[in-house]
Amino acid sequence: MTQSFLLTPRGADWLRNLFAAKAAQDGGVIRRKRSDVDRMVGRKAFIAEMRRRGFGVVENSNQYVIFCNREELRRLA
Repeated sequence: MTQSFLLTPRGADWLRNLFAAKAAQDGGVIRRKRSDVDRMVGRKAFIAEMRRRGFGVVENSNQYVIFCNREELRRLA
């Protein structure tokens, strides 16, 4: 079942800008502070959008690291 989220205009703009970043457009890696994600769109909506796009996300300390591609993630160390 797909869950949809109603975003504020500010939150929708924030997500749009996130994916407009050159690294995101090129299938690269971007990171964002957890507090920014929580404040702008909320964790559940953020994770739902990453899943919808098929992007991997890891959390470390106070950061989300977003892999803007659908490649397999492997931890090496």
